[in-house]
Parts: sequence; C-alpha cells; structure tokens
Amino acid sequence: MIKISAVSYLNTYPFVYGLQRSGLLDNLRLELDVPSVCAFKLKNDQADIALVPVGALPDFDQYELTSRYCIGAVNQVKTVLLLSKVPLKQISKVHLDFDSRTSVRLVRVLAEHCWQITPEWVGLQPGQASKLTSVESMVAIGDKTFALRVHFPYVYDLAEEWIGFTGLPFVFAVWLSLKKIPQELLLPFENALHFGVQNIPACLNYFRNSLPAGVDCREYLEKNISYILDEEKRKGLDKFLAYLR
Repeated sequence: MIKISAVSYLNTYPFVYGLQRSGLLDNLRLELDVPSVCAFKLKNDQADIALVPVGALPDFDQYELTSRYCIGAVNQVKTVLLLSKVPLKQISKVHLDFDSRTSVRLVRVLAEHCWQITPEWVGLQPGQASKLTSVESMVAIGDKTFALRVHFPYVYDLAEEWIGFTGLPFVFAVWLSLKKIPQELLLPFENALHFGVQNIPACLNYFRNSLPAGVDCREYLEKNISYILDEEKRKGLDKFLAYLR
C-alpha cells in the first residue's frame, strides 16, 4: 500500500482522476488536502508521495522528485492571485492565504524584487481566506479565487507577474518523496498521472458534480495549468528557490 497526498483543487483533478480511475495503481491510499497539509503529511511520514508546494522545499533536508508532472504555469494561472481594493503601489497590508506557502513566498519575492513595495503581511487561519471580501488586499489560491475576484477591482495574477519579471515559467507544486520508492510502484504512478492529464474531458465529466460554477474548467486545465516539468520550468523553479535562499 502506497500513501499519496494530493491537492484537493480543480487544477489537480486530472492527477486524482488518473490515480483513481486508470486502474494502473491499485495498491494506494489517496487523501486530498490543501497544499500546506500535503507538505506536512510528507514531512511527518503520513504520506509516501505528496504533491508539495515548492515554497516548502527549503524545509526538507533532502527529497526525491517522483514524477515529470507538476502544477505549473506558462502564462496566467488564474487561481493564484493578489486581490486588492487599491492599485499595487498603494497596497499597505496583505492578508495571506493559509493554504499554500508557495504563494505566500512568491508574493513576498515579487513585492521586494519586482514591485518594490513593503506592505504589512498578515497570516490567515485555515478556511478564513474564502470569507474575506472587505480587506484592502489579500493573497488567495485555489478554487475559492473564482468567487473572490469579483469583490476586488485590482487582480494581480502571480504567475503572470513572475513570468513578466523573470521570463521563466512558474512551478507551484511537484510530486515528492522523502524515501526511495520502488520502480515497480513509480512506473504505474507516473502512468496513472499521464492517463489523467491526457483525458481531461473524461476527468471533468467524472467530477461534474464538484466543479466550480461559472468557470470554463476545460479551458482552465488545458490552457492555464501546464503539467510537464520541462527544462524551462526547472529553470524557473531553481530561480525561485534561489530567491528563497
């Protein structure tokens, strides 16, 4: 039995669909979590493989990348946003979504090195971000952003901002293990992910009762999420980790 922690957001549905429906990986226990919990479970031996936000990578002494698949973006990602009532240069306080350390660290990198602003940073509790519509500015990630963005006149897509700043794609999460996974498990795991990414229409039909309303989910998965951890994304990831160091 292999324990897998995956993200519960729409952008991960193809991975979940492949793991659950491909029939390629039968001996697994799959749990769906917010990104920060995925990292926690891997670090505390509650998962063998996890889809970990890259902002958490510096917290691990060593790790193994277990797949050529990731959650990445080569243009707007639409679901990792800085939402604001005021223009960028007037932002004085930013509330930070609990769900992902990557977005929290990314917005700090952009604030210091790209935008040259020094706002106050305020951490939020689990579940709090989806209810905040009256604050001056906030970072929010995941499916909640589809509903939240209408409450803020200024919307800054953090992937788009990063790409404009560096000229490189951004990687939000990668599949990690802290121990060597046998090849006889890794190969079907990889094939299951491939199956899901290659069958997005069937995936969306499978999850049709839990899709966010008013969203072109197929366009989002096929155009805003980029799933292959290619050489350019690795360069973008290395650059981001260098800023964190």
